[in-house]
Amino acid sequence: MEPLNICVMGLGYIGLPTASLLATKGCQVRGVDVKPDVIDTINAGKIHIVEPDLDALVHSAVSSGRLTASLEPGPAEIFIVAVPTPFTEGHKPDVSYVRAATTALAAHLQPDNLIILESTSPIGTTELMAEIIRTERPDLVHGDTLAVHVAHCPERVMPGQILQEIVENDRIVGGLTTEATEKASAFYRGFVNGLVLSTDCRTAEMAKLTENSYRDTNIAFANELSIICHKLGIDVWELIKLANHHPRVNILRPGPGVGGHCLAVDPWFIVAAAPEEARLIRQARVVNEGKVDWVVERVLERASRLKTPVIGCMGLAYKPDIDDLRESPALAVTRRLKEALPDAEILACEPNLESFDEFPLAKLDEVLKRADIIVGLVSHRSFRNLARNHLEGKMVIDTCGVFL
Repeated sequence: MEPLNICVMGLGYIGLPTASLLATKGCQVRGVDVKPDVIDTINAGKIHIVEPDLDALVHSAVSSGRLTASLEPGPAEIFIVAVPTPFTEGHKPDVSYVRAATTALAAHLQPDNLIILESTSPIGTTELMAEIIRTERPDLVHGDTLAVHVAHCPERVMPGQILQEIVENDRIVGGLTTEATEKASAFYRGFVNGLVLSTDCRTAEMAKLTENSYRDTNIAFANELSIICHKLGIDVWELIKLANHHPRVNILRPGPGVGGHCLAVDPWFIVAAAPEEARLIRQARVVNEGKVDWVVERVLERASRLKTPVIGCMGLAYKPDIDDLRESPALAVTRRLKEALPDAEILACEPNLESFDEFPLAKLDEVLKRADIIVGLVSHRSFRNLARNHLEGKMVIDTCGVFL
């Protein structure tokens, strides 16, 4: 691709891989983050998150001199915003990080610059960024025209496969103007092997929310099935296996809930935009969030049979084989058990974390040796490979099919 001067705002699970990849493609990249320890780590050629092969990519990018990390943005031809978009109380979208990033980069804009929002965002966020730029930089406003180009290209990668999918997956690009769409699309075609699909910014925003809501709704169906099967004395895993032999049925696997920054958050953005109409999407969120309560109740019922129970919580991450704890139902279950059972010993095992600030982590061997109750919360590879004799004589609650 053409060597460009790029500024990436946010060096988390999306920003850091993107910045590193672009640097190895020959671009000069400044990565920006608000955390000094993150800046120091990256400038030392190291990483602060777990993602396969990312350490080698960052080391290469930094060693080449084409990737540097900073607390402040600087001049660039292209600005990529990849900051968090959580929700507040009442599941209302919080775009404060996008606002802050846009305000910070606005001071460095020059005519014809391209600003791309990659953060998954509520409808209208790309337009909001343009309004912030208009306010901060009136010198870039000529009548109704903004002298810079603003577009949205939502990330579409899965933790654990980011470096592969950031290149191979199709991308959706929607600009505020046709010219912004064309410029952003041309940029992504420089390093994306998948299709680059053009639309307007609102449709691009809604597309990503729709993708995640689709998956959340399908997981809610599986989670509701698991609750029904438990009540009726039916093995949900056998049921799903049999039902999926139908050529047009593909039921997903149930779990302790749904986590991650996308699936557990993005459907609420649609609900916030159309609260009366988004009935199914809202109910899917209610089912998936309620699954944590159901799992906790099952564990408490088993624990009530023991005087001083030792409970092994297997996994804290929101999905297998990563260290990401964002919106993790496994972590929520573990926290709830610690609160509800102050006299019990809760052994939390997360093989993808070396330590955890909130409470100590237990090694797998210790959990298998000491726990009376084993709660399978995340289907990590190390758990799936366990010999079943390790579980003999223990009460096992398998919420995600890890011990099948």
